[in-house]
Amino acid sequence: MENPRQNTPPEYVTVEIYDQTYHLSGQNPEHIRELAAEVDAKMRAVAAEGRTVDSLRVAVLAALNLADELSMASGANHTLGHARAASLRGLLDEVLEEERKTGS
Repeated sequence: MENPRQNTPPEYVTVEIYDQTYHLSGQNPEHIRELAAEVDAKMRAVAAEGRTVDSLRVAVLAALNLADELSMASGANHTLGHARAASLRGLLDEVLEEERKTGS
């Protein structure tokens, strides 16, 4: 049986993530809005920790957090994924702390 969404053209939706506007397309605009809201919330939570104001670094830290949550939710390689995400967060925190000290 064919999926009716496969035959419809993608719809465009405008979302705002961390004060930036993005024009995205997809088969389910409401799902895109929900994902954008989740990413925005995660980026704002990371920024609220005060480790960095650089939006790229905030995005990377938010992505690591979301990847860690996905890894835990999926259950596949839970321990390995969690340890890897924690290790990456630690490495990035070290770089950010060094940059804060040197002012670069």
